[in-house]
Amino acid sequence: MAANDRAAAPGRTGGGGSGAEGLMRATLSAVAPGTALRDGLERVLRGNTGGLILLGMDKNVEPLCTGGFILDVDFTATRLRELCKLDGALIIDRDVTKIVRAGVQLVPDASIPTEETGTRHRTAQRISIQTGYPVVSVSQSMRLIALYVDGQRRVLEDSAAILSRANQALATLERYKLRLDEVAGTLSALEIEDLVTVRDVSAVAQRLEMVRRIATEIAEYVVELGTDGRLLSLQLDELIAGVEPERELVARDYVPEPSGRRSRTVGEALGELDRLTHSELLELPTVARALGYSGAPETLDSAVSPRGFRLLAKVPRLPGTVIERLVEHFGGLQKLLAASVDDLQTVDGVGEARARSVREGLSRLAESSILERYV
Repeated sequence: MAANDRAAAPGRTGGGGSGAEGLMRATLSAVAPGTALRDGLERVLRGNTGGLILLGMDKNVEPLCTGGFILDVDFTATRLRELCKLDGALIIDRDVTKIVRAGVQLVPDASIPTEETGTRHRTAQRISIQTGYPVVSVSQSMRLIALYVDGQRRVLEDSAAILSRANQALATLERYKLRLDEVAGTLSALEIEDLVTVRDVSAVAQRLEMVRRIATEIAEYVVELGTDGRLLSLQLDELIAGVEPERELVARDYVPEPSGRRSRTVGEALGELDRLTHSELLELPTVARALGYSGAPETLDSAVSPRGFRLLAKVPRLPGTVIERLVEHFGGLQKLLAASVDDLQTVDGVGEARARSVREGLSRLAESSILERYV
C-alpha cells in the first residue's frame, strides 16, 4: 500500500478531528477511491459474496474471536476478495498493511443495543462499539458497503453522486466568498475612516463563519472521494485561502478589552462562533454576543475601533512579532495611520526601511480601500 494510504489508515484515536468524528474521517479516508482497501471492497461487491472486515486487532479483540485462521500476510485487494468467500470475518491491522485473521466468528456482547436486523450488520455495529475499531460490512443482498464507527453507520456512495453534491456546495461557497470579499472590503474602508460599528464587524464575522462551515462540508466530500477529489481539493484550497487567518485577525481587532465584567479572549470568542447553530449564525445580535458584546439590538450601532492587526497583516513582509509591537505601542489603527516614519521607528525592531514600508503600505491600503468603496 502507498505511503499516503497508510498515513490515512484508521486507528483508535482517528485523525482530522477528535473522538468518533475524527475516527470516522480517518476511516473514510482509508476506504476512499484510489486506496487498496476500497479496491478490495469493490471487488467483493462485484463478486456478490459480501463480507465483514474489522480494521484493528489487539488484546481486547482477541476474546471476541472464535475459529478461523491466523494468517499475518500482506494486505492486497485480491486477497481481500478471495478471503471474503470464506464464512466469517476478516481482521486487518489498523494500518491496513496486514491481513491478520480470516474466517473468524466475531462474538460481541449481546447486551449492546443495536437497531440493525441482519446478523452481519448487528455484529458490525456491536463490535465497533465494544472494540473502538471501525468495521466494514459488505451487504450481498443490498449491494452496498457500510462503515460502522463507534456504533455510527455510514453507507459509502458512488463517486458520481458525491461529486454532484460537492459541486453544488462549491458553487454555494463561491457565492458566499464573493459576498465575504464585499463586506470585508467595506470594513477596511470603514476602518480607515474610523466609522466601524458592531454591526459591520458582526457581518464580517458572520460571513467568515459561513464560508468556513461550507468549506468544512466540502472537505468531508474530498475525504470520501479520495483520488477522485483532487481537482475539488485544489478548487477548495484556492477559494478559502486566507479565510482562517482573517477570522482570527477580526477577532483580535474587535474582541472587547477585559473589563470588570467577564470578557472573552480571542480563542473563546472564536469557540463561541464555532458553537453557534446555523439559525443562530443568521442573527447579527447573536454573532455580536459571541464576540463579547452585549448582543442587544441597539449595541449593533455602537462605534468600535480596530486595534490594527487586520490591516497591518496586509502590509507585505511584515513579521507577526513586529505587528504585535506596533499594535501594543500605538494602541489602535487610527494612531498607526497618523504615525510618521519617525514615530514608527521608536518601536523596537522597526528600522527606517521597515518604518517606510509600513507607512507606505498603510497609505496604499487606505487609498485602495476608499476607492473601492466610493468608485
